[in-house]
Amino acid sequence: MKDKVLEQKQAVVAEIKEKIENSPSVVLVDYRGLTVEEITQLRDEYRANGVDYKVYKNTLMRFAFKELGYEDFNEYLTGPNALAIAGEDATSAARITQKFAKDNDKLEIKAGLIEGKIIDLAGVKELASIPSREVLIAKLLGSLKAPVSNLVYLLDAIAKQKEEAGEEVVEPVTEEPVAEEVVVEEAVAEEPAVEEPVVEACPIVVEEEQTEEVVEEATTEE
Repeated sequence: MKDKVLEQKQAVVAEIKEKIENSPSVVLVDYRGLTVEEITQLRDEYRANGVDYKVYKNTLMRFAFKELGYEDFNEYLTGPNALAIAGEDATSAARITQKFAKDNDKLEIKAGLIEGKIIDLAGVKELASIPSREVLIAKLLGSLKAPVSNLVYLLDAIAKQKEEAGEEVVEPVTEEPVAEEVVVEEAVAEEPAVEEPVVEACPIVVEEEQTEEVVEEATTEE
């Protein structure tokens, strides 16, 4: 019979240790004075936020904290205590406990653990003031969404301006290639006109030279 009881206690100690090791934070509370209805409400709020609420005997918690290296935590283990064990959100246990304690002064926050460090009441309150993971993500998305919205608005405004001025802008754009073609054609047409006088000058020079030779020959014969 004693062996069976001892095994049960050892199993509870092992359970406490496992929960503490797998949790980012833990809050120790004294629930004396709370009604059954209030405790049920507190449990529901914990559960909705992924927090595990467990009532353990102080003697078993002492063994668990001592084996984990938190002997200094044992000074808080007096009176009827319960553990609020956070899930993925390290601030959830402290935040829900602090919020509930504001409306129910009979719930006493005693101490806590955060990432392997023991914190007192002030530390738990400070932890509770940190926004939840969901709130932080929402703020981050909000800060990213604002510039994107402004960019979309700007691009939309530019598009509307282009649509309104579309008819006036199209005309000069379509005329530009035509103007370039005309200039090219004119340049091509002018090239023969430049070469013609050069070509005609050659025979004129030759004829003059030939005429002078004929005159000279006639003079010599005389």
